[in-house]
Amino acid sequence: MNAVVAAVGIMLVLSLCRVHVVVALIAGAITGGMLGGLGLDGSLAAFNKGLGGGATVALSYALLGAFAVAIGKSGLANALADRALALVGSQDSKSAGPIKWLMVLLLLAVAISSQNILPIHIAFIPLLVPPLLFVLSKLEIDRRLIACVLAFGLVTPYMFLPVGFGSIFLKEILLANVSQNGADVTNINVSQAMLIPALGMCAGLLIALFSYRKPRNYDLRKIERDEPRGARYSPLTLLVAAIAVAAAFVVQLWLDSMILGALVGFVIFSVSGVVRWREADDLFTEGMKMMAMIGFIMIAAAGFAEVMRATGEVKALVDASTAWIGNSKAIGALVMLVVGLLVTIGIGSSFSTVPIIAAIFVPLGLELGFSPLAIVCLVGTAGALGDAGSPASDSTLGPTAGLNADGQHNHIWDTVVPTFLHYNLPLLGFGWVAALIL
Repeated sequence: MNAVVAAVGIMLVLSLCRVHVVVALIAGAITGGMLGGLGLDGSLAAFNKGLGGGATVALSYALLGAFAVAIGKSGLANALADRALALVGSQDSKSAGPIKWLMVLLLLAVAISSQNILPIHIAFIPLLVPPLLFVLSKLEIDRRLIACVLAFGLVTPYMFLPVGFGSIFLKEILLANVSQNGADVTNINVSQAMLIPALGMCAGLLIALFSYRKPRNYDLRKIERDEPRGARYSPLTLLVAAIAVAAAFVVQLWLDSMILGALVGFVIFSVSGVVRWREADDLFTEGMKMMAMIGFIMIAAAGFAEVMRATGEVKALVDASTAWIGNSKAIGALVMLVVGLLVTIGIGSSFSTVPIIAAIFVPLGLELGFSPLAIVCLVGTAGALGDAGSPASDSTLGPTAGLNADGQHNHIWDTVVPTFLHYNLPLLGFGWVAALIL
């Protein structure tokens, strides 16, 4: 069995059996490495080598967690939640429906904006979602729907709009790697290439809105215990919070560093007195704990990815698939997309997947007679496939971090499985059609 298939399969099976994702990633990586000929020592060496690749992201998330706790201390998120709760309380049962969809649209708009207008990615989730859990639960909104909405906003903009994170993915990664591997992308409109796959994501969102429209009950007492209502805030603390958030955004955009942006925001809270000096250490530790799971999973995923690269089995997987393709464009496109799905689910990042698969998919696509536009579509879609359904992707880890603040949202069954079904399957179908008609 191909080592990549075995490693990803073991990781997914263990995750679905509710084994912790970090343990599943380690087990899958070691098994895949040994099947790929690295041996136990070689697998461990490759895994350890890859751990450093996730350290920067993990540290960024840890500091964002500390920044989030400081914002919570200011009462900014609670002020928003209290306003929303007052609005919900003023409505009767018949008029609660519009408020429900208003909350869903608000979270969708913020998620989309986090990729371009204010490119902070998942950092907004631990700031905004936990204080809103009481309101969402009072409205009986199924959190699987919110997970799908957040995942849509985190993935679709970067795979279609060439601004913010989309500029990095579409121009600096996708077009650059397709060009480096022999395809002429001189006059390629990358948004045109990814339009139909993006419509697949939109179709998945619509299906999710229909699938999870029924009310779902959550324990409000537990949320009240974990997120007390009526937290103290004043116009001054809210002003400081707004200044700190704006400063963090500016520093991040200016220096391209989430670490420094979060650090500057935390310092502003400390200097202003919103966070007292004697409380700063405890708050910083609390925030790092809040994001620790995401950080450790990202670190383990980087180690998993390095083991997969070291085995050389990604190329072997694609080479073995060519026997099924022959000269058929339809079969070739389907095989490439499925291989991309497997690789991305294992690695957990579409940004890291594209350079791996482009080296093989571009020559194969040219040999099968695909146009450069279709090749860009194939590689981009194959890279994006799996991002919304991987247990190790920040597109699933971020929503879980916010929605599970009270312990009532399971990462695998309430985030990973719903986003996989609602986005990967439509994206696979729409991407396949796009590759054949472009």
